[in-house]
Amino acid sequence: MNKMKKRIMLVSVCILCFCLVACGKKEEQKEDATRSNTEQNSKTELSDKQTDEDISNTEQEESGEKNGDYVLARPSKNGALSVKGTQLVDEQGQVVQLRGISTHGIAWFPDFVNQDAVNQLGSEFGANLFRIAMYTDENGGYCTDGDKAKLKQLVLDGVAYAKQADMYVIVDWHILHDNNPLTHKDEALQFFEEMTEQLKNEKHVIYEICNEPNGDANWEDIKAYAGEVLPVIRENAPDAVVLIGTPTWSQEIDKPQNDPITGYDNIMYTLHFYAATHKQDLRDRMVSAIEAGTPVFVSEFGLCDASGNGGNDLTEAQNWIDTMDQYGVSYAVWSLCNKDETSALISSDCRKTSGFTKDDLSESGKWIYDMLHADRKAGVSQGKEQASTTANADLNKTDANKENSTQETTPDNTGTGAKNISAGDLEVKATVTGSWESDGKTFYQYQLTITNKGTEDISSWEIPLTFSGNIELSDGWNGEYQADGNKLTIRSKDYNEEIQSGKSVEDIGFIISAYGRLSLE
Repeated sequence: MNKMKKRIMLVSVCILCFCLVACGKKEEQKEDATRSNTEQNSKTELSDKQTDEDISNTEQEESGEKNGDYVLARPSKNGALSVKGTQLVDEQGQVVQLRGISTHGIAWFPDFVNQDAVNQLGSEFGANLFRIAMYTDENGGYCTDGDKAKLKQLVLDGVAYAKQADMYVIVDWHILHDNNPLTHKDEALQFFEEMTEQLKNEKHVIYEICNEPNGDANWEDIKAYAGEVLPVIRENAPDAVVLIGTPTWSQEIDKPQNDPITGYDNIMYTLHFYAATHKQDLRDRMVSAIEAGTPVFVSEFGLCDASGNGGNDLTEAQNWIDTMDQYGVSYAVWSLCNKDETSALISSDCRKTSGFTKDDLSESGKWIYDMLHADRKAGVSQGKEQASTTANADLNKTDANKENSTQETTPDNTGTGAKNISAGDLEVKATVTGSWESDGKTFYQYQLTITNKGTEDISSWEIPLTFSGNIELSDGWNGEYQADGNKLTIRSKDYNEEIQSGKSVEDIGFIISAYGRLSLE
C-alpha cells in the first residue's frame, strides 16, 4: 500500500514537472514570436524610412540640385528649357533657375573663353549658366572694326565649352554705345541666321538679341527690331528661349509688362541692375512686372555702380539676390575678366585665364563665389546670410592688402557734397555720391531729389543741368536723359511725372564721365 502511494506521488510529480516545462517552452515561444514580430516591424519601419530617403535622394538626383524651391538646371538632366508663365521650366515641366557668369567683351578678353575656365565655373564655382558678351559697336565690335570671323568662332567655341561643362549658355548681341538695336539690325539678322543654323541642334543655347537699349531707343523701336529678329531665330531654333532687352539700359521692365510682344512663345524680358546704383525702386518695378505675369531674366548685374566701378554695395546686392531667388529669377553677373574695375571677378594683378584660386578673385569675385556656394537645403535666406558673412570677412582681408588699387571713391567732387538748383517752381538737390577714375576719365555719380516749391501740382517736369566741361552719359535711371556737350537734360518718366505741391520725387540719378575734374554750375 505504501509502495503504491509512493508510485502515485512520483507519477504526479513527473506530470507536474512536465507541465511546467511545457508551459515554460510555450511562454518562451510566445516571447520569441513577439520579439520576432517586433524586430520585423522595426526592420520594416527602417526599410520604409530608408526607402523614403532613397526616393528623396533619387528625386534630387533626377531633378538636380536646388536653390530653395527651384531646380538649378543642367542640360544633361533637364534638357531644353522653355517659358511657362513667368518661369523657366525644363523638359519635365519643373520650374528651374539659372545662376551664372557673363564674360566681358570677348573682343577684348578672348583668352577667358576657354574650356578649363568654363569647366571651373560649372564645377568649382557652382554656376550653371555662361553668358558670351559680343559687343557690336565699340572698338573691336562686330559691326565696326572687329574681326567677324574670329568673334563668331569665339562664340561657337564658348557654346561648345558650356556644353562640355554641362551649363546653359547665352549668345549675347551686346549693344551699348550703338544705343538703338535698329542701328545694326541688318548685321543682327545675318548673325542670328548663321548662329541658329550652326547651333540648331543644341538644347542648351539661349539667345539675347539686344543687351542694353539706351539713349533715344524706345520700346516701339525694340518691338520693331524684335519683330524682325525673332522670325529669323525661329526659322532654325523654333523653341529656343530668347531674351529681349528693355529701354534705359534694360531697366524699363514695365514697358513689356504693359505692352508685351505677342505671337511668340519662349521669350523673356531682361532687367539689368548694379547694386550700388539701382535699389529698392527698381526691385519693386521688377516684382510688379513678375506679379503681373511678365517673364523676367536678369542677364547682367553687378555689385558696384552702373559704370562697373566705384564701391560694392553688398547689402543691396544681397537684397537683390534674395528677391531674385524668392521669385525664381535667373541671373548672370558681370564679368569674367581681370580688367582693373570693380565689377571684374578676377583680380587685376592675376594673369591666369583658368585654374583660379580664391586669392585670384577680386572683391566681387569672392562675394559671388561664396553666394553661389551657399547651402540652400535649409532655405534660401540661411544660406545667403552665411555667404554674405563669409564673403565680407574675405573682402575685409582683401581691402587691407589692396595697396596698389588705382580706384578711389569719394563722397564729393565739388567740396560741398550737394548743390541746390532751381528750375522754375522746382528745386533740385543734386548730390555727388561717388567719383572714381577709369580709362583716363573721371566718373561722377549723382543722386537727385526734385521738390515742387510751387502752389500748384505739376503733371510733368524737365530739369536742365550745366557742367563745367563736356560730359558723356554712362547711365541714368528714373528719367529720360539727353547729353549734349556740357549740358544734361532730364525729363520725367510716365510713373514719376506728377509732383504735388510741396512734395518730392527721389531716386533719380545718373553717371557721367569727363576728362579731368568736373563740377555742376
